[in-house]
Amino acid sequence: MNKKTLCVIGSINVDYVIQVSYFAGAGETLQGRNFHLAYGGKGANQAVAAARLGAEVQFIGAIGDDAIGQTMKQAFADDGIRTDTITTVPNQSTGLAMIQVADSGENSIVIAAGANADLTEEKIRAYQTQIATSAILLTQLETPLQAVESAAQFAKQAGTTVVLNPAPARPLPDSLLAQIDIITPNETETEILTGVKIVDELTACQAAHVFHQKGIATVIITLGAKGVYLSEKGQGQHIAGFKVNAIDTTAAGDTFNGGLVTALLEGKSMIEAVKFAQKAAALSVTRRGAQSSIPYRREVDES
Repeated sequence: MNKKTLCVIGSINVDYVIQVSYFAGAGETLQGRNFHLAYGGKGANQAVAAARLGAEVQFIGAIGDDAIGQTMKQAFADDGIRTDTITTVPNQSTGLAMIQVADSGENSIVIAAGANADLTEEKIRAYQTQIATSAILLTQLETPLQAVESAAQFAKQAGTTVVLNPAPARPLPDSLLAQIDIITPNETETEILTGVKIVDELTACQAAHVFHQKGIATVIITLGAKGVYLSEKGQGQHIAGFKVNAIDTTAAGDTFNGGLVTALLEGKSMIEAVKFAQKAAALSVTRRGAQSSIPYRREVDES
């Protein structure tokens, strides 16, 4: 490996997806349609997105000793991802997610960790070399937090750029945030981590300032269809998004993150990287599913 490699640490889930007219309320039963099984997990989605968009990817994750886990691991390899650091956990199931997709294009997700919970600090320690010899580490929050923090520390010590997509939303210790070079929260995650509700560019600037105070140099707040607020060392700007007919947003954020780090690995500027990531994410929301919606590089280049 060399310092052109992306190391992704994160979750691997099999997604059970059903389409609904709207999200059910308490005690309500809805008639769903178009049920299907798909490959997902935020870590897996981001690894697949980066690989399809042109990055050299090493993926650290965990699957159960079930047939679906092995099938997914082979699918990652088929996308060109290095899978020798994907651990099979005995007597455990591969992680799963139950996903409702409303006609509006929005989604609601419930996750069972399964083997993802076994991606422990000890397992991360075994892969220090892969982390240290990569140019960028990309991670999220669907695996144990102590392991995420350990990985970030290993990367920081080695001069590897640390990118955190702080999803699913949860409070985080300052000890972890201090290891982060680039953070990519959405509006909900930003509010949880900074206490600032994003309603306009001013509040986005205020939230970014909180992140900067915690030691994070680059803040990228994703605003859905409204675009992105980018702040580098206190200098902020809004970057408009692409207007598309969204039918399923399931892996949009993951595609964005995969696209962002791929562009940075290619030497693009931060603004260029954000715009490339936005284009890839815009394509993904015009398709259904998680990994099935993630575009390939030629599709992004031709769009």
